[in-house]
Amino acid sequence: MITNRDGGAYAGAVQVVFTDGSPASVAELDEALQRALDGGEPLLPLDPRSPRAESLREAMAPDEPGEPDTAVIIPTSGSTGEAKGVLLSASALLASARATHARLGGPGRWLLATPANYVGGLQVLTRAWLAGVEPVTLDIADGFDPDAFTAATRQLRDAPGPHADGPYYTALVPTQLARLLAAGPEAVEAAAAYDAIVLGGARLDDELARRAEDAGVRAVSSYGMSETAGGCVYDGYPLEGVSVRLGEGDRIELAGPMLSHGYRLRPDLTSGAFTADGWLRTSDVGSLYDDGTLAVLGRLDDMLNTGGVKVPAAGVEAALTAHPQVRAACVVALPDPEWGERIAAVIVPEPAESGTDDTDTPGASGEPDTGGTGGPETAEQLSEALEEELRALVRDRLGRAAVPKLLRHLPELPLIGPGKVDRAAVRAVLDD
Repeated sequence: MITNRDGGAYAGAVQVVFTDGSPASVAELDEALQRALDGGEPLLPLDPRSPRAESLREAMAPDEPGEPDTAVIIPTSGSTGEAKGVLLSASALLASARATHARLGGPGRWLLATPANYVGGLQVLTRAWLAGVEPVTLDIADGFDPDAFTAATRQLRDAPGPHADGPYYTALVPTQLARLLAAGPEAVEAAAAYDAIVLGGARLDDELARRAEDAGVRAVSSYGMSETAGGCVYDGYPLEGVSVRLGEGDRIELAGPMLSHGYRLRPDLTSGAFTADGWLRTSDVGSLYDDGTLAVLGRLDDMLNTGGVKVPAAGVEAALTAHPQVRAACVVALPDPEWGERIAAVIVPEPAESGTDDTDTPGASGEPDTGGTGGPETAEQLSEALEEELRALVRDRLGRAAVPKLLRHLPELPLIGPGKVDRAAVRAVLDD
């Protein structure tokens, strides 16, 4: 059924389904996805809670015929706010799902615990369909709850049917994993029950990876995007069929059977991002090592230039989050008359007492988690001692040029999607 947020119907060439993260709405989306994978109308998934939902729907022109060989249109607005619709074929989605199963340990049962209107959640449904099992859906309509995750994990393991003995999989963003590890022994035991937890949406920092390993949790870091039907590089190694090369300025370029074939009604954007010989030019900078592994250093527009020295924002963030009192960090550049750009950062401190943080998952609806204020709260100063420790960490790892000249803290980072930081909002609170 093609529905809008008021329950009415949309007539057109593209099936539009709004899903708010509740099991009932995910079930409707799952049915529509299966029809699309079987050759039916292209699917456009949207979140009704997002204030951009209607504008994204209009930009995707669902009444217009779908592009050939399109099963799903993933709408994005990115950091620029420009609406784009990533076109994915059934063969691309299934190639990604097969390659994921091959890397993780074969087809198995999946728990959906992230928004299904994004490619990461949608691929959980695709993988479950490919494995011949019904996915278990964690209700995230009101946010992510570790206790609910624990209950859903039991349901996943106890249900009869195919793959009753596993393997068991789920996909999370790093913030969710961090909350599970801090929630107590039952949540940690539930996380450790999975044969693999695929982490996407944001970088998995070294400290969180170490904590997961110490807890017996197999966390698999993935790199990819909507244009690659989700993660296509796991723990630095490309999935089967994926090719990686570095273009001009060490820009990461990707190829493989899971690649998108362009953008909805935007041939100009398609020709700018996809080469004639089948490569995607990403907006990320990386390094390739002799063993074939890829290190993602950050986005092209997140490379900071201070006093003529280029500094990767991701590297500074990794140094800051290595401190045990820092849960998350975002590093940006602010204009500076002397240095050209000055490095500034906000951090999210770890809660004072483990297990007391019961806030909702930031960005579960694809919008910044602002505590109902309509925007990120004012950034506050750190203690002098913590600020000096953080500066020393960055200095030791990356050199003096990388040390933030401005450090502040927020209760949460503003997000524009699951795990994706709204850097424009961060700049605004730092520049206020």
